[in-house]
Amino acid sequence: MLHTTMEFEKIKGLIDAPFTPFHENGDINVEPIPQYCNMLVANGMKGVFINGSSGEGYMLTPDERKAIAEAWVKAAPEGFKVIVHVGSCCARESRELARHAAEIGAWGIGAMAPPFPKINRVEELVKYIEYIAAGAPELPFYYYHIPAFNGAYLPMIKLLEEVDGRVPNFAGIKYTYESIYEYNQCRLYKNGKFDMLHGQDETILPSLAMGGAQGGIGGTTNYNGRELNAIIECWNNGDLEGAREHQNYAQEVINVICHYRGNIVAGKRIMKLIGLDLGPNRVPFQNMTDEEEEAMRAELDAIDFFCRCNKL
Repeated sequence: MLHTTMEFEKIKGLIDAPFTPFHENGDINVEPIPQYCNMLVANGMKGVFINGSSGEGYMLTPDERKAIAEAWVKAAPEGFKVIVHVGSCCARESRELARHAAEIGAWGIGAMAPPFPKINRVEELVKYIEYIAAGAPELPFYYYHIPAFNGAYLPMIKLLEEVDGRVPNFAGIKYTYESIYEYNQCRLYKNGKFDMLHGQDETILPSLAMGGAQGGIGGTTNYNGRELNAIIECWNNGDLEGAREHQNYAQEVINVICHYRGNIVAGKRIMKLIGLDLGPNRVPFQNMTDEEEEAMRAELDAIDFFCRCNKL
């Protein structure tokens, strides 16, 4: 049965994928969220995509995910978009989280393919999306394409073709994969019918140049959002050399965090270094030691990070 695809506002600018704050004992800690939200607003973010990979969403209980969502919706100023990642290995749980997101006033919802069972066909993925999106039929739904996390290396053009007219509130894709070509082809589908949110901070500039990207969702935006926004600003002003400098610098920061187990672990510790302690990561993540923190601080100092990073 074909449905009319709903029309939603397309996101312009950068959406942040925030970390989930924890107490030292591993319990969630919603207390820093208002300050966290204010920091992101002050550094140019247009919203948040919560409870995703950066937020350790699959390691939270459903009640914890709901509490985090409620705290972000409450903290968000007018116009600041709160998109709730509701993906789960249990589709019924995802649908309930979608319903809850709508109930509390979230702007939108999204979900990646589950890590188990592995989805091997587009039709299976469409059924998963269709079932979850129906839990919040008035909210825009974004598919979070991050195959490195779940093995769902599926063609996204085919996904757009299959959801088009079948999932009325399908808004677009958060595209976190290396194929700028496929990203651009998705962006061009039916003259840009769906919202294609770029999801790799290390390649914002090529997505602007080739893909005409308007919006994106990032993880290093938590602490390096000023630089990432500067890429877009320089590009919009015709300053290609400036855009290149900021993109190359963003990659230098990513090079540092890759020395310390990536954004989820090292990035969360960087938040502490810039003044917002969000606590440890949950098991089974290997938290950074104090010695690693000092070594990372030295690497960041060497590239003048603390003068260019987000400010509280």
